[in-house]
Amino acid sequence: MTPLLALDSIPDGAAKAVAVKSGDATRALIVVRRGGRALAYVNACPHLGTPLETFPDKFLDYSGTRLMCSTHGASFRIADGFCLRGPCAGRALVKAPVEVRDGAVVLTGPIPPPPRPMP
Repeated sequence: MTPLLALDSIPDGAAKAVAVKSGDATRALIVVRRGGRALAYVNACPHLGTPLETFPDKFLDYSGTRLMCSTHGASFRIADGFCLRGPCAGRALVKAPVEVRDGAVVLTGPIPPPPRPMP
């Protein structure tokens, strides 16, 4: 179990980038807060493997209801990372296993590899 950040460091309904040491590499995650819950995804778009944000911690669309890829505008459901529109429609972000424990978001298992970019 690896602590990532305090849940309160993310405003409710917002998302934050987190860098996690994984073996010899550092992996980038997106942590999204929904009330007392947190969801996390590998910060790599299934289209080209690029990070979703252009500006720090700017992952959500204007309504705050979907994750957005700034490269080509792909739109992802927050609940499961499924791509609703864009060049990777029908694919999904890679979910990372997290839980909230004692006010902290913790990684509860290994970080899955990023998605394979589309051909």
